[in-house]
Amino acid sequence: MSLYLDNAATTPVRPEVLEAITPYLTRYFGNPSSHHEVGEAAASALDDARRRVASVLGMRPGDVLFTSGGTESNNAAIKGIVLGSGRRHLVTTAIEHESVLASADYLHRLHGVEVTHAPVDETGTLTPDVLAAALRNDTALVSVGYANNEIGTVQDVAALATVAHARGVPLHLDAVQAAGWLPLSGTGADAVTIAGHKIGAPKGTGILAVRGRLPFEPLLHGGGQERGRRSGTPDVAGAVGIATALTLAEAERAEEAARVGALRDAFVARVLALVPTARVTGHPAHRLPGTANFVFPGTNGETVLLELERHGIVSSSGSACAAGSDEASHVLLAIGVDHDEARTAVRFTLPHGLTASLDDVADAVAAAVTAVGSRG
Repeated sequence: MSLYLDNAATTPVRPEVLEAITPYLTRYFGNPSSHHEVGEAAASALDDARRRVASVLGMRPGDVLFTSGGTESNNAAIKGIVLGSGRRHLVTTAIEHESVLASADYLHRLHGVEVTHAPVDETGTLTPDVLAAALRNDTALVSVGYANNEIGTVQDVAALATVAHARGVPLHLDAVQAAGWLPLSGTGADAVTIAGHKIGAPKGTGILAVRGRLPFEPLLHGGGQERGRRSGTPDVAGAVGIATALTLAEAERAEEAARVGALRDAFVARVLALVPTARVTGHPAHRLPGTANFVFPGTNGETVLLELERHGIVSSSGSACAAGSDEASHVLLAIGVDHDEARTAVRFTLPHGLTASLDDVADAVAAAVTAVGSRG
């Protein structure tokens, strides 16, 4: 079996999660809105999942909504908070996930919302001063990624929250990549997005936590479930699964981040020693422990990936949402990487639980880059 180093795209379901959700797909299958024994068992499990998620986030159980994943959560947060606010200005950055950028574009095209893409520096960092300059009296929301999905740069979200709150503006944090690696409480965020399949829960599960005081216009209308913020019969098994995965990830987070980060640093150092022309993108220090995004000038990233797969190593050229596209990464372009060089990018994202050295992987990377470069 191939060595899978594309964990920012998706992760396998953890055995503990599979065990936790199975009863709610079989014996406890009830609709949690039903007022009978079968429905109340499901409702109890849903309430417990909500409490566990709220504990990790440092928020209230009533703030937590269960969704179909990160894309829905980002759409709901951005559209729901902006449209609910009555204000018509949104601040984000050009390096955000496509679901954030597309939501901002939707608000601009169909609702006349003005969107400011605050510039980031060459490391992908949004500084508090730059954010402060982007805010206006009619700003409804600031939406930023806690950690970038391609280059791994981690934002100083507490500082950004302080700046936003000083102007009375809420902060939405896309924490899809941060969950399991970074602290999720104490960030100062007013809304937080998490995707289950990035932390060992099934695909199609997600979390949106929105502090109850914020006005919010729901995307989905119907029976008024989730306190009227997301109508539809809740996926109880999915909620149990993502709550279990998040709780496990949080319990292991500090140890995992330290160990995997050290293995990542050794891997990066070996690749750079073997391929002197290579560069690592993103912040050199404030970066996700499991992320290493390289550019290999003189090659083509997709071709390097194919060569690596021949060696039994699976990685990616960036966001899975843009896989197969011939376009250069919008993230790399936004941080000033040349268009041609951006197309040479290869991203390695390491798994939780990694204990072995990646020296053999680094050697294979060097061989792949040499092979691709020699073909001109």
